Amino acid sequence: MDLLIRNGTIVTEKEMFRADLGVKDGKIVAIAEDLSGVPCDHVVDATGKLVLPGAIDAHTHLAFPFGGTVSSDDFFAGTRAAACGGTTTVFDYSGQAKGETLLETAKRREAEANEDGPAVDYALHVGITDLSNGLLDTMQEAVDYGISSFKVYMVYDFGVKDGDFYQVLQKSKETGALICVHAENKEVLSTLTDQLVAEGKLSAWYHYVSRPEFVAGEADRRAIAWARSLNAPLYIVHMSDKEGVEAVTQAKDEGLEIYMETCPHYLHFTRDVFKREDGRNFVCSPPMKGQESQDALWEAVKRGDVDTIATDHCPFMQSEKDWGKDDFRKIPNGCAGVENMYPYMLSKANEGVISFPRAVEICSFNPAKIFGCTQKGSLAVGKDADIVIYDPNKDFTVHQENMHSDSDHTIWEGLELHGYPVQTYSRGRLVYDNGEFVGERGWGKLIKRAARK
Repeated sequence: MDLLIRNGTIVTEKEMFRADLGVKDGKIVAIAEDLSGVPCDHVVDATGKLVLPGAIDAHTHLAFPFGGTVSSDDFFAGTRAAACGGTTTVFDYSGQAKGETLLETAKRREAEANEDGPAVDYALHVGITDLSNGLLDTMQEAVDYGISSFKVYMVYDFGVKDGDFYQVLQKSKETGALICVHAENKEVLSTLTDQLVAEGKLSAWYHYVSRPEFVAGEADRRAIAWARSLNAPLYIVHMSDKEGVEAVTQAKDEGLEIYMETCPHYLHFTRDVFKREDGRNFVCSPPMKGQESQDALWEAVKRGDVDTIATDHCPFMQSEKDWGKDDFRKIPNGCAGVENMYPYMLSKANEGVISFPRAVEICSFNPAKIFGCTQKGSLAVGKDADIVIYDPNKDFTVHQENMHSDSDHTIWEGLELHGYPVQTYSRGRLVYDNGEFVGERGWGKLIKRAARK
């Protein structure tokens, strides 16, 4: 074997048990009570530590053009940060250019990613913006290439109308694809924004006021209605509001295949952050909501209705966030989070808020299962050796200086965590070691994914 991790506590999506774990040629080849007699090139003693599958962040925007600029982390910087937080696979949302087939979008983005040189493996969703001239019919060739998920936005200038959204869902059923949706009511938030501007209400607080709970909740219900009408699966990204949580729970109770993703910033912060002097730094869409919504999200995490945790990682530089110091409309929407997701959720497990297997389920196993990453998401013989060694006794405080993003600030500044990853392995290769990135630019590769059956 190439690597033997001894005496650790293995954590799967279902259980925890003490065992040794062996790796050869980037794959897990053995899990047993005692592998000490097996010849091995490198042995790691994980006594007192947990051994977990690497996390999968199914929602990031790397080098993403938005708000007149481009998000500050390219595929190398974003995946470097991911590795240092125990995330070993990152999904990026690529936006279809006008006239592009969906496969052309994916291949363009793949070329851009490979030019940056990702540090861990990555996968792609394609954001659908142009249905003209039969472009929607190109979904099948993208699925055949291994791009099996697509996104529609119900907001922004590049978003789709309801009828287009409906057609996308229809096509997804034909092709075995999964549709992701950013659900907010574009017309209402535009109306609210215009009214606030007319009244001279332009501070960061009014970003939230322009997109309150019902703006997302109504769109969540509308998106589910289209999926229900077609009996099509649907994945709702970055759930932030109580009404949406209730709508997904109801849909699941009806037997519909509706998935719910939320993000750590909705679980930790409320709308009150927009009242802070640095409130513009927290601006993202949808914004953090009230305490009632946060409570509903945590309850959904605990009872199993939240399927995945992701980050919507889309950081911008402080100078760019400052564009909107006096006008919330000018603030690029997005925050850093890819390095903080797994440590945050594992810290909550360490506190007893959820179990460690539940943290693994929503941060690793479920994203792999939902999105067709057949070699990822669990510690099992034959799977990729994407492994995190976690010290439950290591205290860690987040500061900009100890993060590995190219962003020059973090909304998580000062967060105190009990327990922290001490090593990350990507396909058996050590890429993070006790605070230091030790990986290689270009190590990561595109993960082609299975279509839904």
